[in-house]
Amino acid sequence: MIEEQGRVLSVEHGAVWVETVRRSTCGSCQARAGCGQALLQKLGSGARHGFVRALCDGSPRVGDQVLIGVPEDALVKSSLWVYAVPLAGLFILALLAQALGWQEPAIIAAAVTGLVLGLLLVRWHDRRSRHDPALQPRVLRVLGSQPSGVVQGLGEQGA
Repeated sequence: MIEEQGRVLSVEHGAVWVETVRRSTCGSCQARAGCGQALLQKLGSGARHGFVRALCDGSPRVGDQVLIGVPEDALVKSSLWVYAVPLAGLFILALLAQALGWQEPAIIAAAVTGLVLGLLLVRWHDRRSRHDPALQPRVLRVLGSQPSGVVQGLGEQGA
């Protein structure tokens, strides 16, 4: 399970909106002097806020600190869909065009067509499995509450 801490901004029936802070691991890396990621961290893009809709069985309240998680196998399967399917489409149509004896411009066009078809297949799969609970983040446990005066913004409106 891949886990992340966050703060509940809003509560829906069966789900909550959680704000997380994405951090870079550049502070512990030995190669940070020559890394582009470290430069982005210094420029301020390393600590962005993310907003995640997470399923929950319990009843966390607005302002609660929660631990959310996504199953590792769901992340691996999703990564394969996003990366491998478009590349497979590209290579399959390019190799098919080459096997048919087409000229280089036609092989390139076939490869681009395979890439686009692969991307469309990924989009179709996303729409088909978007509401699958096994692929969505879930609140694992409530860690604690903040005083009600600290909570601002979306949380009060969405509840």
